[in-house]
Amino acid sequence: MAKFFYSANMRLEGIGFMVKTYKELREVIDKKDRGLREKIMSLEEAVGMIKDGDHVASGGCHYSRTPMAAIWEIIRQKKKNLVYSRSITSTEGDLLLVSETTKHVVTSWFSPGVTWGVSRVMRHYMQEGLAVFDEWSHMTLGLRYRAGAMGIPFMPARSMLGSDLYPRLSDIKEMECPYTGEKLALVPALNPDVAILHTQRCDPYGNVQSEGLPFMDEDIALAADKVIITTERIVSNDQVRRTPDRTTIPFFCVDAVVEVPYGCLPHECYGQYEPDFKHMDKYVKLMMGKGPDGVKEYLEQYVFSPATWNDYLDLLGFKNILKATVQGKGVYYD
Repeated sequence: MAKFFYSANMRLEGIGFMVKTYKELREVIDKKDRGLREKIMSLEEAVGMIKDGDHVASGGCHYSRTPMAAIWEIIRQKKKNLVYSRSITSTEGDLLLVSETTKHVVTSWFSPGVTWGVSRVMRHYMQEGLAVFDEWSHMTLGLRYRAGAMGIPFMPARSMLGSDLYPRLSDIKEMECPYTGEKLALVPALNPDVAILHTQRCDPYGNVQSEGLPFMDEDIALAADKVIITTERIVSNDQVRRTPDRTTIPFFCVDAVVEVPYGCLPHECYGQYEPDFKHMDKYVKLMMGKGPDGVKEYLEQYVFSPATWNDYLDLLGFKNILKATVQGKGVYYD
């Protein structure tokens, strides 16, 4: 484990920064409008709900069901000092760091993909002390979101007790199990200010019906104060009621619904489209070759220059999108 991955003296704030009391959590829930109302809005309006300094948790995992359209708009709105958490962070993490949207990433791995190795941008920002990387195991990060969803301040676990990460994370506490006497690690809850999640379909009220792996989306939605859903397609509530068992996140958790077709590209959305690997290769070559300067070039061309998300999709190219779509929908026919 390389020392630059995490340094305790780089912490922005202590454990109190992340963990909220039950009273604080309850006050947020009591103030939330949980009525059955339409929540459709534009991408700009939804991202406008995010304030500078918020803790934003992203759904999906690695380059699967990443809410890229929401992240694209967050960067365009020049949000600052966000804490960004996600189960496994991919190329979006580079964009958030280089755009100065975040200086604090909480995740279990940070890489464009297994094929390409660890992000050069992440290495640069951590080695130079420009940002904080809170590295947890995949299991314990999930337990942190689960604790937040349950409204409890921590979750006991055996995970990470023998890991090199354990002594590097001051937020982990220990206790002796009152039943067995065994040593347990206590991992603190994560209650994001805002969750950004992408799905295949959602009704106007915010009933989410996702397909494929669930990842940590359900726990993130329950743990967060506000939830923004971007969706491939807005469907009628009648359609949702025909298969209520497929609803993974209920309407009363959700604050905004935004229809954004191809809202994960160049990443994938299960059953809709595969990653645009041609574009991913192009990005990684730029990022690994030039580091942060290469990502700045990418941001200018693909984030700041296009006027709309559809203009961004035009830059990816119809042939590439069509190929990704045919491959993605193949799961239903193969």
